[in-house]
Amino acid sequence: MPLSDRLLLGPGPSNPYPEVAEAFARPLLGHLDPEFLAILDETCDRLRSVFRTSNALTLPISGTGSAGMEACFVNLVEPGDTVIIGVNGVFGERMCEVARRCGTEVVRVDAEWGTEIDPQRLLDAQRSYPHSRVLAVVHAETSTGVENDIAPLRALSETETLLLVDAVTSLAGIPVEVDGWGIDACYSGTQKCLSVPPGLSPVTFSPRAVERVNTRSTPPQSWYLDLGLIGDYVGSARKYHHTAPTAMVVALHAGLGAVLEEGLEESWARHRSVGTRLQESLVELGFSLIAPPTRRLPQLTSTRLPEGRAEATLRKELLMGYGIEVGAGLGAFAGVAWRVGLMGHSARDRSVTTLLGALREIL
Repeated sequence: MPLSDRLLLGPGPSNPYPEVAEAFARPLLGHLDPEFLAILDETCDRLRSVFRTSNALTLPISGTGSAGMEACFVNLVEPGDTVIIGVNGVFGERMCEVARRCGTEVVRVDAEWGTEIDPQRLLDAQRSYPHSRVLAVVHAETSTGVENDIAPLRALSETETLLLVDAVTSLAGIPVEVDGWGIDACYSGTQKCLSVPPGLSPVTFSPRAVERVNTRSTPPQSWYLDLGLIGDYVGSARKYHHTAPTAMVVALHAGLGAVLEEGLEESWARHRSVGTRLQESLVELGFSLIAPPTRRLPQLTSTRLPEGRAEATLRKELLMGYGIEVGAGLGAFAGVAWRVGLMGHSARDRSVTTLLGALREIL
């Protein structure tokens, strides 16, 4: 059965860059083939450039962004540790659940869905729990379209608490400054602003995060996501751990190449331009935007539908009649909102024009 050609304007995946599609047509290499290992090394270098870091331990984890989340938690925390987590959407909630399953005591700093978390509240929580192992927060909350301010959390570098950041939806779409913001551990996903199919989670760990991993009193609860073991494969030892998804790594290498050839600043500006245009036009059509203007993501717009419109019916009409995918609301916004993504290769003026034309016809 032939598959339909979709314009992917949901919360992910996005349409792949042409270079990524071409990469999947290349001959398959083994995970210990010297040619593949050279591509893997260059992929890690390219990830350092996109993360804006010099961290030696920067690599793609086999699995989607949620695997990156688990890899960070299972390697950095141990049972009985205290973890502070900012929660203003689904993915902050997911962090809490992953940390809970690691046997930690979770201290939540909640903000209303659709609003940002005041970074000072997070810093105040750390002062109340100075021996907390990790403070974790989502940079771009995919469920609400809100950007949380990470830069002020650099103050944590003067404490014993590590800063862990979810950059799944932000990496390559808006500025992410791992070294500049003092981030100790950061994970992302390939299927958003990198425009690579889902299947890998880029991660990066600072030297003090690596020290924490190396001085654990117990092994990580996950063998598959044990960074000590994975690091021996990605590093110079090349010790076999698991069969790396070689075609996905080659595709990520191509996607990162497309991003860096355009330029990170240029990519950020493109996402900002098309996102602003979409958001202004949606308001003109009777939609209302959820995130506040000062913390509104350009690459992921969370919006309530015009009065009297059934979101599922309208979303299905877009998909079946026009081949355009947008995302349903999650959690508190399920059934009443959409999540419209303009990410990576999909973040183009033609995507906005096509979506708006279809919406005008339907409405």
